[in-house]
Amino acid sequence: MLRPSFAALLTVILSTSVANAWFRLPCTLPMVQERIDPIVNPNQVPSQHVHTVHGGINFFSNTTYDTLRQSSCTNCLVRQDLSNYWFPKLYFNDRAKGTFEAVPNGGLLVYYQNRGTNDVANGGKGLKVSSPRFRMISGDPSARDKQYARGQGSQAELRERAIEWACLGPKSVYSFDLNPKQGFPTTNCPYGLNARIHMPACWDGVNLDSADHKSHVAHLSGLDNGSCPSTHPVGLIRLFYEVTWDVDAFASRWKESDGWPFVYATGDPTGHSWHGDFLNGWDVDVLQRAIDTCNSTPDQLNGIVDACPIFNIASQADAGKCKKTKSSVTETVDGVLTKLPGCNPLQRGPGAATLYTDANCPK
Repeated sequence: MLRPSFAALLTVILSTSVANAWFRLPCTLPMVQERIDPIVNPNQVPSQHVHTVHGGINFFSNTTYDTLRQSSCTNCLVRQDLSNYWFPKLYFNDRAKGTFEAVPNGGLLVYYQNRGTNDVANGGKGLKVSSPRFRMISGDPSARDKQYARGQGSQAELRERAIEWACLGPKSVYSFDLNPKQGFPTTNCPYGLNARIHMPACWDGVNLDSADHKSHVAHLSGLDNGSCPSTHPVGLIRLFYEVTWDVDAFASRWKESDGWPFVYATGDPTGHSWHGDFLNGWDVDVLQRAIDTCNSTPDQLNGIVDACPIFNIASQADAGKCKKTKSSVTETVDGVLTKLPGCNPLQRGPGAATLYTDANCPK
């Protein structure tokens, strides 16, 4: 159960237009949280670290577009979108007790944004929907430090900068930090740690995936706007994830002199391993028609999802009922834990962390 102030913050976030979003897709409290990853670790149970998962209920290690389209429900509000969106779970590390506790969040907000020179509004030929079996990731679970100078503009630098956070408060109630940063903050965030993921918006037009799940896509030259590289000429509707973690619930249990106590499920106390995955489950004809037609009225231009008549919108209450009641992995990922699920010892860097599996876990 979220504390009232945090629940109120989520209401503000869901009703506030940010960065000229084309539409904002709210997803309710997580559909499931488990060690499954059908992109990076297909057909493997369990996967390397715990994910918080939203979207279509048919989320399994062998999930495909076809099985997602057979989902009976989604915990996101547009019923024609049965995609899966996932990211690593956040834990509070109580160093005095040597334990880990899950940090609550109020759900996921996915921005679908008409950005870049390929967009009709910017003189381009129009944004496209990727093919049905498309998938991609943004971020690196092994990252533990910053490698590139901000603004360099290479795809490597853009990939690094695509993972960011803002500390909500204390400048004013519900304020946003307009200068996002990489890694974790060092102070408490009274109104939540707002973690963000920019997904690539340029596609090579051929490959639905790649060996690293990134090479078939690229970021816009300005990250949230700009042009696509010649190697990836197809402009896609741009996805931007936003998750707000209630870190203030633990404020009385640590002080700044102790150091930041929150870690991702990857065993990351630095914050640099924050990442997101997308597995397409849209009715692609519906999404393409929405891209082409739902961008003219004031409400549509302000990103209000139910302003697009093409979408079949569920209520928050109905979407919230969509839960995967039986996890694919028999293990505890909530409550008070003596270690992070899987083999994820804390690795502070600098340099990339080693990602262990259950089979090669060091003793």
